Amino acid sequence: MTTQIATYTAETAGTWQLGDRTVNRIGFGAMRLTGMPWDPAPRSREGAIDVLRHAVELGVDHIDTAAFYFLPTRASNELIATALQPYAEQPVIATKVGPSRSRDGGWEPYARPDQLRAQVEENIRQLGRDHLDVVNLRWGSGLTKEAGSIAEHVGALTELRDLGLLRHIGVSNVSIEQLREALEVTPVVEVQNRYGLTERTDDDILALCGERGIAFVPFFAMGAALPGAIPGGAVDSTGKLEVAQVAAVHGATPSQVRLAWTLHRGAHVLAIPGTGDLGHLEENVAAGALRLTDDELALLDGVRLA
Repeated sequence: MTTQIATYTAETAGTWQLGDRTVNRIGFGAMRLTGMPWDPAPRSREGAIDVLRHAVELGVDHIDTAAFYFLPTRASNELIATALQPYAEQPVIATKVGPSRSRDGGWEPYARPDQLRAQVEENIRQLGRDHLDVVNLRWGSGLTKEAGSIAEHVGALTELRDLGLLRHIGVSNVSIEQLREALEVTPVVEVQNRYGLTERTDDDILALCGERGIAFVPFFAMGAALPGAIPGGAVDSTGKLEVAQVAAVHGATPSQVRLAWTLHRGAHVLAIPGTGDLGHLEENVAAGALRLTDDELALLDGVRLA
């Protein structure tokens, strides 16, 4: 089976119940739509719009975004609105609040609870929606988890849900203690944390999500280990040989194998690989059709960071 050919759709990955909606387990992350701040130039608007429309054509019905995904001349939310309006019932659009960015690039990692309404409304306005499907409280702005209670922030989101500004609440970049704290306040439909083949510190959260029927939505599932995933990040060669061995058997790319391994971690795991390239989009969607054998999974499960 060659998983690079775009005859596959997102349905091949299976589905999961995300709140009150059923979505395909292969979704789309919008962070890369604009290009990244360290890229030499932003991606073309036309190209980004083509990627979004083709993603929906391929059955992608779960899109992850944020108001702070923008460059000086591009914004992911605006591109989504341009490409997909008028919105059909699908896709489910999930966004994040908590951190914020100013137009000069400054970061504010923590909004106060009383500032979350303005962030939710900003996402609604940019996306051209009447309400948001899923709002994730993103805790902190870095790639490492930050301590602190999130109960008051989650409580503020429940008030906005009661007002009809959003339908469902999730959390992102949280510890298992923070997840449990959030669950004491309200049901949580998804947890979005950094996780992948060589980044498995959240196995306990993944397991808890499975027990509670919560979607576990990894970001950087193909690895910050991959070139360009984070600015200035070194290429991590851990697992390279094992991934290449499995990829060769299936006629797949290493990125597809990493995505497939992630999806094999549980029926509740949803992937949101991001790209601004049509070819990479098709490869990512096709990864949902890749079925790894028990021996291949055991080989990959044996990969550990040094």
